[in-house]
Amino acid sequence: MTDTIAPPGAESADAPTEQTTEPPAAPTPVDNPKLPAPGVTSEKRRPIIAPWLGSRRDLAATVERAAGHAWYATAYHGLRAPWYALQLGMMAPRGTARLVAETNRWVWDREAAPLRDFAVRTEDVEEYMRLARLRAGRIRLRGLVTAIACVFGLGFALWLYVMAPEFLYVFAAGGVLTLGYFGQQPDAPVIGPAVMRTELQKLTGTIVLRALDSIGNPKISAAIKKGGDMNGMRFTSEITRDGPGYRADLDLPYGVVPEDVMEERQALASGLRRKLGCVWPSGDPDEHEGRLILWVGDKPMNETTKPPWPLLKDGEVDLFRPVVFGNDQRMRDLVVTLMFASVVIGSIPRMGKTFLLRLLLLIAALDPRVWILAFDFKGTGDLGPLEPVCHRYRSGEDDEDVQYVLHALRELKEELRRRAKVIRQLPKSRCPESKVTPALASDKSLGLHPIVVGFDECQVMFEHEKYGAELESICTDIAKRGPALGIVGVFATQRPDARSLPPGISANAVLRFCLKVMGHTANDMVLGTGAYKSGVRATMFSRSDRGICWMSGEGDDPLIAASAFVDGPAAEGVVARAREAREAYGNVTGHAIGQGPAESRGMDVLGDIAKVFRPGEEQLWCERIAGRLAESWPDVYGAWTTASVAPALKPWGIATADVWASGEDGRGTTKRGIRRGDVLAAITRRDADRVAA
Repeated sequence: MTDTIAPPGAESADAPTEQTTEPPAAPTPVDNPKLPAPGVTSEKRRPIIAPWLGSRRDLAATVERAAGHAWYATAYHGLRAPWYALQLGMMAPRGTARLVAETNRWVWDREAAPLRDFAVRTEDVEEYMRLARLRAGRIRLRGLVTAIACVFGLGFALWLYVMAPEFLYVFAAGGVLTLGYFGQQPDAPVIGPAVMRTELQKLTGTIVLRALDSIGNPKISAAIKKGGDMNGMRFTSEITRDGPGYRADLDLPYGVVPEDVMEERQALASGLRRKLGCVWPSGDPDEHEGRLILWVGDKPMNETTKPPWPLLKDGEVDLFRPVVFGNDQRMRDLVVTLMFASVVIGSIPRMGKTFLLRLLLLIAALDPRVWILAFDFKGTGDLGPLEPVCHRYRSGEDDEDVQYVLHALRELKEELRRRAKVIRQLPKSRCPESKVTPALASDKSLGLHPIVVGFDECQVMFEHEKYGAELESICTDIAKRGPALGIVGVFATQRPDARSLPPGISANAVLRFCLKVMGHTANDMVLGTGAYKSGVRATMFSRSDRGICWMSGEGDDPLIAASAFVDGPAAEGVVARAREAREAYGNVTGHAIGQGPAESRGMDVLGDIAKVFRPGEEQLWCERIAGRLAESWPDVYGAWTTASVAPALKPWGIATADVWASGEDGRGTTKRGIRRGDVLAAITRRDADRVAA
């Protein structure tokens, strides 16, 4: 196919044309030789100093690793030194015999004997005489050197025996050990390595291409067979060391994107002959969509020693600023900014979800201004270390536990309304963007300090038959309006579906952490619609990848992150520090000083809807139900709309239907609504179930 286009006005080849005598016009070339170049040059400068030398922590880690290895080797061999000496002493006679034999061979020029023998067998007299003369000269010189060495060696030994006999013993011992060293068997040395190393294969371009060919992508395989460059596939830079592993940058063939490689990560690891946890392909957000960054670690991510969490021993947090919470595959620090965000954490059980939730709450605890509400519906007490700094805390899933949480969230709902009024009344000079700022949060008179509320196994409260609808309504409001008002909701669940993680929450979450999940539905429920299709797949993690997750929302692109590991005792130490800082700041409240939430009038969906039916009304439109509920109990149903009625009644088995009623103008019409009899039947079933329980 030629790179040409038809001239303007030329007719289609398929269209009927009349016979003409004019010759066809010559095609115009597509590639204009006068077309100017863009004039844009992209260049990257390599760092003059190695990155690990520019980081105090990386430098300290390198020195610590080298010093630790040296100390271990010294201790290992030092303990075995007497046994080494005994073994070498026993091998000294054999070393002496080898020394005498080698010296004799050297003095008499035995290494040249085959040459002289060859000259004799070929009857080359001239060559033999030349070799004989050379041998005679070598024997005289080497014999003289040997004689002088023996005389001076014996004389030096006699002088030491007379003048410093203790040094003679040292030299003698050194000589015996040296002879023993040369008397070792080559395949069984006395002094072995203190550390057994497993030599990894160095990553090369050939290995990378072999691995990419093995994933079964036809375009990649074709490009490799044809040499690559013709199809756009090429390495863009040398393969380099990058942290505890190798990094290879290459352009994929035209039409192939990094996601095509990422979804075949297991086959890629097989082609590289590495464990799955060592292989992390990704795109390059700074380049085009066909650029692949292949990072291959020396050890799996879950086996690599992580740097300690910087806040484990000291330091405070400003919740408005990024805080280190973990590391990426290359053990570089990753940060998270909790302020102005709702957070969702999802995974299957036993993958580190609760530890990650506790870590985020520990970060919040280290800001002395923050109120912390921690609710553990698992009931195992994993969030227990945070009790000394919690404004509200509960562990358990019984009805009284859920009621406690309900009362606490009702307080939080009122607090949300109060904050909205305070911010609305502030002058624009103090609150230009109508949201909480660091200065406003630090002003105690306004009461706009940050609030972080964490729910572990949040599906328990959303599925509660009596309070689930109200809890969902409040939490959705927190997810939507809370971040701007300084309230951060963190929702963790082991069953990420529409019922366990309501769409109103998942759709408004800014920060998303997805550890291992089993399917694309759960993956997209946590990470957002389309994440699985775009290659952000938490299904690729193995069961041993505990604490490793996809993190979305901090930066432009999702990242793979390993959260810092802070166990129970370490968490208690962090909380003790946080408690001291809070006492100094004057922010020890609620549960931390033995106070619980006040009981308040809540939401009884069935009972309240039954009350808004007036005498003679057997069916009502949803919009009228929402309006009457808001009018009767504005503090509870003030935010309800027509769309709020159907989801609230669905758990009770009540479905909306087309019902007829009269409008304000007296004319009848049909709209979506419910029947009074369905509500009363649901109340009867509910009461019967409670009696049976």
